[in-house]
Amino acid sequence: MPSEQKITCSNIWKLFGPDEKRIIKDLDKSLSIKEVQEKTGHVVAVKDVSFSIQKGETFVVMGLSGSGKSTLVRCISRLIEPTTGTVKMDDVEVTKMSTSQLLDLRRNKMSMVFQHFGLFPHRTVLENIGYGLEIRGNKKLDRIDKSMEVLKMVGLEGWHNNYPRELSGGMQQRVGLARALAVDPEILIFDEPFSALDPLIRREMQDELLKIQEKLQKTMVFITHDFLEAIKMGDHIAIMKDGEVSQVGTPEEIVANPKDQYVKDFCEDVPKYKVLSAGKVMRADCCDETKNLFSKKTDCIMDNLKIETLIDKLVDSDKSYPVVCNETGELLGEIDRSIVMKSMKSKS
Repeated sequence: MPSEQKITCSNIWKLFGPDEKRIIKDLDKSLSIKEVQEKTGHVVAVKDVSFSIQKGETFVVMGLSGSGKSTLVRCISRLIEPTTGTVKMDDVEVTKMSTSQLLDLRRNKMSMVFQHFGLFPHRTVLENIGYGLEIRGNKKLDRIDKSMEVLKMVGLEGWHNNYPRELSGGMQQRVGLARALAVDPEILIFDEPFSALDPLIRREMQDELLKIQEKLQKTMVFITHDFLEAIKMGDHIAIMKDGEVSQVGTPEEIVANPKDQYVKDFCEDVPKYKVLSAGKVMRADCCDETKNLFSKKTDCIMDNLKIETLIDKLVDSDKSYPVVCNETGELLGEIDRSIVMKSMKSKS
């Protein structure tokens, strides 16, 4: 079944300056960001970016400070107006929406979670969570029911009458997440939501969000500057540098085949056995013994099985598990302990 595109960005540019619309018309697109600024006095924050996000996936936009990632994602929601280019959601062009249509989009289809929680200090946890429903015009009892439901989902049951000042940073971010989920949006946008949290709380929030996503299957756009967070959270990752996308791919594709030195540097310290699968590291030319095992319908390792999981299998079993198959049962290759050990030591 083909994937359904939920968000499509095409040739997005964002210039900051007094005359961005005129400048972009005559701009030599081959100029570097520095050259554009020197010649025009305008800053290029996003440069000709195109990609698609599939329905129900978590798409991570990753890059260092100043790479353009936050500006790009704000262009998607039109919190910042792109200088040129198009953004579509379900084939509806967001970049042509009127103010009222944008308001409807943000109230009913999209929610955002920010690094700084933005909670109302004078409202209880329950009232904070139900704020979007209140703005939408939902009745009070309906707001309470839905708010209590998502409160439980994010692990804050029993805290509904407390105020934000009585909560830890991690708990406040859970309230922010619950507020975003309460309106049941189709699209969730996260702008470095966990970067202000302590490392342990950050991992807990990552795990919590992954569990929620497994259950709800929302379309999520997640901004981060942390590559380890990107590969943990993302189905696909767009890595940005100087306003451009250096590479888009699955975590495994990027770690296995970084396109340039910039991406390679990010991958250098990644524990590859947590990302790579048997299909990426297997030996495609099978020996006669492996072919014989396959013909006898012996146990197979699936090509998408992560090396981390395979290590556990190898430790807990006397078998070498040399046969690698796909979901249709086709023989793809072989894998043994030496290949697994090599993949654990490999550098990008």
